[in-house]
Amino acid sequence: MLIAGFPAGAWGTNCYLVAPAAGEECVIIDPGHQAAEGVEEALRKHRLKPVAVVLTHGHIDHVASVVPVCGAHDVPAWIHPEDRYMMSDPEKALGRSIGMPLMGELTVGEPDEVKELTDGARLELAGLEFSVAHAPGHTKGSVTFQMPENTEIPSVFFSGDLLFAGSIGRTDLPGGSHAEILDSLARVCLPLDDSTVVLSGHGPQTTIGQERATNPYLREVAAGQGADVNAPRRGM
Repeated sequence: MLIAGFPAGAWGTNCYLVAPAAGEECVIIDPGHQAAEGVEEALRKHRLKPVAVVLTHGHIDHVASVVPVCGAHDVPAWIHPEDRYMMSDPEKALGRSIGMPLMGELTVGEPDEVKELTDGARLELAGLEFSVAHAPGHTKGSVTFQMPENTEIPSVFFSGDLLFAGSIGRTDLPGGSHAEILDSLARVCLPLDDSTVVLSGHGPQTTIGQERATNPYLREVAAGQGADVNAPRRGM
């Protein structure tokens, strides 16, 4: 399997291209702020053909390049219905205006085809399987994507802004909830095997085992306690 990832834009949001191998079809995950050029470069380098864009949530740093990427390749975007409005109204999603000098020119709106994600869905795209889990807390419509393990690699978990190396997503923006993100961590992350590779929306890759041992939020959720709300967080 091929996973090509790169940080993009002002927030260093991780965008991923996932394919069975070079020269085949692929899925693009979270083409955010200023990600379009990096997507095209990765497509050329690995000779990939996109079949879909899938989104972990609707914040502008994860969806800003959805319209140009989907339009260039005539592919749909998948998003949870509770975050769909964010593609057309990113300022409402953040509860504040977006600084144009920081963001630059944006193409706000939906691509031609939008499909909605549901909890427990199994997406079969580009010869790959993605299990969808609704994981609210950072936003109401946050989701994660898990790929099953095989003989070559362990399971891969695209956590969006739910779980990071050493931290979790912020919950102080509209639709955020500290209680909900703790519940999502307990329900979605804790049952995963320690060997599961975590590819998050920001920062380096990690594993569930590493986070179970060192992440203050996951440790306290596992212990049945409420984590310290003042511990450092990430995400837009």
